[in-house]
Amino acid sequence: MSRTISSTVHPIQRCMAAANPSAWWDGIVTDADGAEATIALLDGSTVRVRVVGPAVDIAAGEPVGYHPVAELLSASAILTTARLA
Repeated sequence: MSRTISSTVHPIQRCMAAANPSAWWDGIVTDADGAEATIALLDGSTVRVRVVGPAVDIAAGEPVGYHPVAELLSASAILTTARLA
């Protein structure tokens, strides 16, 4: 699957994500306000992340992937930096 890389993604983040592919958490966005998003993970837990990069059009109900080790959020074929809020 091809992903568009945001300019805010550091090369080290890409390396960390590639070195730890099993660390991705899949989930559904339950709330998003542009700068932060709440994600209901498939394991039943929730996380709130702050999107550090350019605004990504994330909407409630959208499936996303979050990589906590590399602090990356994958949504709508966009990969951007996201940190726990």
